[in-house]
Amino acid sequence: MTKPTFYITTPIYYPNDKLHIGHAYSTTVTDTIARYKRMRGYDVRFLTGTDEHGQKIQKKALSAGKEPLPYVDGIVAGIKALWQRLNVSYDDFIRTTEERHRVVVQKIFTRLLEQDDIYLGHYEGWYCTPCESYWTETQLKDGACPECGGSVELVREESYFFRMGKYADRLIRYYEEHPEFIQPVSRKTEMLNNFLLPGLEDLSVSRMTFDWGIPVPQNPKHVVYVWIDALSSYITSLGYLSEDEALRGQFARFWPADVHVMAKEIVRFHTIYWPIILMALDLPLPKQIFAHGWVLTKDGKMSKSKGNVVDPNTLIDRYGSDALRYFLLRDIPFGQDGVFTLESLMERLNFDLANDLGNLLQRTLAMVERFCEGRVPARGEVKEPEIAFAAMLKDVVAEVEDKMDERYDFNGALAAIWKLVRHGNKYIDEMAPWALNKAGDTDRLATVMYTVLDAIRAVSVLLQPFMPDTSPQIWQQLGIEPGEVTSWDNAKKAGILPSGHTIAKGESLFPRLDVEKEIGELNLLMNPSSSSPEEASQNNEKAKADTKVEGVTSLIAIDDFTKVELRVAQVISASKVEKADKLLILQLDVGDHQRQVVSGIAKYYTPESLIGQKVVLVANLQPVKLRGVESHGMILAASTEDQLVLVTVAKDIANGAKVK
Repeated sequence: MTKPTFYITTPIYYPNDKLHIGHAYSTTVTDTIARYKRMRGYDVRFLTGTDEHGQKIQKKALSAGKEPLPYVDGIVAGIKALWQRLNVSYDDFIRTTEERHRVVVQKIFTRLLEQDDIYLGHYEGWYCTPCESYWTETQLKDGACPECGGSVELVREESYFFRMGKYADRLIRYYEEHPEFIQPVSRKTEMLNNFLLPGLEDLSVSRMTFDWGIPVPQNPKHVVYVWIDALSSYITSLGYLSEDEALRGQFARFWPADVHVMAKEIVRFHTIYWPIILMALDLPLPKQIFAHGWVLTKDGKMSKSKGNVVDPNTLIDRYGSDALRYFLLRDIPFGQDGVFTLESLMERLNFDLANDLGNLLQRTLAMVERFCEGRVPARGEVKEPEIAFAAMLKDVVAEVEDKMDERYDFNGALAAIWKLVRHGNKYIDEMAPWALNKAGDTDRLATVMYTVLDAIRAVSVLLQPFMPDTSPQIWQQLGIEPGEVTSWDNAKKAGILPSGHTIAKGESLFPRLDVEKEIGELNLLMNPSSSSPEEASQNNEKAKADTKVEGVTSLIAIDDFTKVELRVAQVISASKVEKADKLLILQLDVGDHQRQVVSGIAKYYTPESLIGQKVVLVANLQPVKLRGVESHGMILAASTEDQLVLVTVAKDIANGAKVK
């Protein structure tokens, strides 16, 4: 049976400098989709590459005392090294300087010229070299480039133009007939209102002011400009118009692309210029173009001038590629802007990876060593907790598939997987294997330990597209080899893990971090002008001592705040504590488990008035007993001398969601 195909691409990156964490995000999400589709049985073609021509590259090479190609070669080597470190599983890396690309671009240009989609004329406009864009007088912002804010120069030159208006109405109809074409939908609205509906001007598609590019065959003093040169990479890499019959067959098999992934600043080129070029070539349009948001810092968009560029290599060196991948996929909603902070990175690494996943694996394997002679026990009688766990497993896999199949909701898919992780820790706490061992209940102990080990196997399978290094490390510690037991179809089945073999407990996959130390050292690595971690720490302490905030009795650092885990919880039942006028016992739904909290709010709330309320729970407090009743956490409230009001949240947020 022939596999269905799936063709996905990153942007064709411009190699004028080192890539930052925003580029890493684009490539990581693309790789995750490609890996997921492969696991689901697709014949995947995953393309990335570099757009290496243009005036900016030529100028930078000249200033470095090099010819353009050797200059670019060094940068491209760094890009490929980063993709290797991020475990990016691309099938092809296209460079616009390659011969296979050059000859086809010239064929494309010739065809468009012969059918009068391209004509020779003169262009005059305000040109921004860094953005490689022309702007009209009205498009300038305070006399500067509207995109980068840099200076522009008035340029008049002979140029070949593409007749954009010839295809504009057809493209608008395509938007209407294919609502899935541009995602998120807000990007489509922007393209229509800002460009298509006001009317498209003809597009300049050649340059004479520099010669670092692909010459126009009919007029070699012109070079083909980026709109045709770089965008054509998506089809030249597949063998479009190739002399090789096998390569042409590859193009026929994989085109049109299933999805082009990119950041939002280049969406215009991909949703207007590229579709029109394809229409002129009588080729199908890509099925979807997904323009995600930016990875921002507290200072806004990353730029060298602001000094806020985050180098992904620094983070990979310190925490590994999977930790960075997890953070990017879990913390940034796909399609929206996301803010990178060291504090949010530390929170994901400590709470999600160390406390949840790492702790589940380590404590389970330690108990197998102690109670089961280091071997996977045979599962015995299955009772209600195991039946419920198996049902939850099926539901989670279905939820992950729903999140990933169409929406590419990485955040939601990982949140679903973490339901299993947290339920595994809860199941251990409730089943208490240590107590079963002490009581000599070996049959029940074996079933409990097997159930947790098998759940970890399922989690490791589901994590493969997101964290490709972590899954094999888990398999090694579980003592299993990749194969049927680690296939996607078997992830949803309980009881697949073979028994009797020896586990191989190793080092903790994600050790807990000292947040203050890590942030201090990372700041030093990312901002070399700082003298030392100690000096940075002293400066922080001095700043705190010198800072006063009106109405606040004392200040804490962000590190102190990140130690508090706040979660949304819904009250499902409430009752009074006997012989305690102020106390109520609340049963809370925290998403993946229930929690009992005792709260001194009986003077202000009746039990029945609390049912259904969504409150904010301090989830990581040590348990205490109040009037003999266990309390696992605390709910937040605001109060004055004679009034108390609970802190509540809107009902459209899931139970268990973190409050930040």
